[in-house]
Amino acid sequence: MGFFDGLRGGAAQFQSGSASSNAIALTKRSPTVSLSKQGAVSGNLRVNLSWRMRTSDIGGRSGQSGQLLRHPFKLFKPEIVQAHTQGMVNVDLDIGCLYELTDGTRGVVQPLGNFLGDINNPPYVKLSGDDRFGAPSGETLFVNLDHADKIKRLLVFVYIYDQTPAFDRTHALVTLYPVTGPRIEIALDERAPEARSCAVLSLESVKGELVVRREVKFVYGFQAELDRLYGWGLQWGRGYKTTKA
Repeated sequence: MGFFDGLRGGAAQFQSGSASSNAIALTKRSPTVSLSKQGAVSGNLRVNLSWRMRTSDIGGRSGQSGQLLRHPFKLFKPEIVQAHTQGMVNVDLDIGCLYELTDGTRGVVQPLGNFLGDINNPPYVKLSGDDRFGAPSGETLFVNLDHADKIKRLLVFVYIYDQTPAFDRTHALVTLYPVTGPRIEIALDERAPEARSCAVLSLESVKGELVVRREVKFVYGFQAELDRLYGWGLQWGRGYKTTKA
């Protein structure tokens, strides 16, 4: 598999946390939150990706309700999708991050090519782990906000490593855990059956405040297409994951 081939301005709408759930859900209607207003502009910001495969949705497709009445155990059986061969869906989602520092340095942190970053030195972003099976712990990026003044912008993205585009077959969630204040959740809940990558969130300074913005933009290519969409200007080549023993 290949090493796959200006953030928006304007008025920001900020959302406060929920006391009952201690979480902020960023949505289309409420897409931004200020880490500065939460006092969460220092320490390590943890950005976690977790997912699980969808089971059949009751009534989600025409004729499915009748099939479930005749074959109720199909509810617990993963659906089959068409790829190069017919098989059970097993999606390998990866999290990565495009970064631009205030000195003009640009790059990527991701499993492909073993670009795992560094938490205490530039780019102040570190990837921990590569979960290929959707385990509850998922994959995590750490951002050292003690050096937030050296970070111009970040774009956190998720992509499907294998060649089966199946975002619509997964329940994926990206959760941010600041050092103070509620966690921030962004669900990849839009159906994009042919998409292979998704720009999930951006982090940048807006009028002196450190702001997280929900992006959730699905694309049909990989990192190079996200690069073009957000104007990073990197050179992309081919690369592979290392095989675990």
